[in-house]
Amino acid sequence: MSSSFDQFQKRKLISSYFSVVISIALVLFLLGCLGLLVLNAKTISDNFKEQVVVSIYLNESAKDVEVKQLEKSLAMAEYTKSSEYVSKEEAAELMKAEYGEDFLDNVGQNPLQNSIDVYLKADYVTSETLSKITEELSQKDFVQEVRYDSDLVELMNNNVKKITFWVLIISALFTLIAVLFILGIMYVQKWYTGLTFILTALFLLLLVIRVKPRWLGRFYLAYLVSLIPFLLVNGILTGSFIPDQIVWYNNAENLSIRIFTIPVEDSIYMMLLLLMSISVYEHWKEKNNMTTF
Repeated sequence: MSSSFDQFQKRKLISSYFSVVISIALVLFLLGCLGLLVLNAKTISDNFKEQVVVSIYLNESAKDVEVKQLEKSLAMAEYTKSSEYVSKEEAAELMKAEYGEDFLDNVGQNPLQNSIDVYLKADYVTSETLSKITEELSQKDFVQEVRYDSDLVELMNNNVKKITFWVLIISALFTLIAVLFILGIMYVQKWYTGLTFILTALFLLLLVIRVKPRWLGRFYLAYLVSLIPFLLVNGILTGSFIPDQIVWYNNAENLSIRIFTIPVEDSIYMMLLLLMSISVYEHWKEKNNMTTF
């Protein structure tokens, strides 16, 4: 009888270890994919930024020595990725290739200017840095004008900030899902811990992959705010601020980790309840709006 029980316990332990190893491997794979997403997002944004051109237009009276010195100083500048001198003849050829006709036939003489096109490193493509560079270069007597697309730079930086924000939100979300899955499977024998963590992870995964709600980013901020009354009310119920507790928890069914006197599972359970309530409300509101129109 004892031998059969020992074999059962051994099989149960092996099964538990196997499920934990598989779940952790899947979670690490998921986090690795998220890491690649973050790195690729930065690479792509840097590539776009480094396509921005700062054009330095030179006076006709600019001497070759002055132009060469400027090229050397630009090549040594920490913000420069590459630079290229474009003569007015080369500029005319570029315009001819772009527009498909030679505008010099109508104009008679070449009105374009010699210039230096500077491509900056991604970290320096900001409105503030570009303004400083423009001001510094414009102080040279042989430089007539420094020009770049300021609207494009501002739009690009705003979009990069938005993309970075959402990538971080998604990364944090999948990290939370991964942690909940791992803990839920590791402590599945503890009913409160296992059910709360696994159900919350599954519901979050459903929202991200299937529903894709627009309000999910704002939910986390609302959740953090809601923790304040949660800690006060639940703290009173579990005995944080009163001599004796009103609600008892069986520590055999949870992790025995407390926030004051509140089981940590309660905070995840509250998240699950809020997510379910808001999901139902938003779905009903969207459906009602569609019916109205």
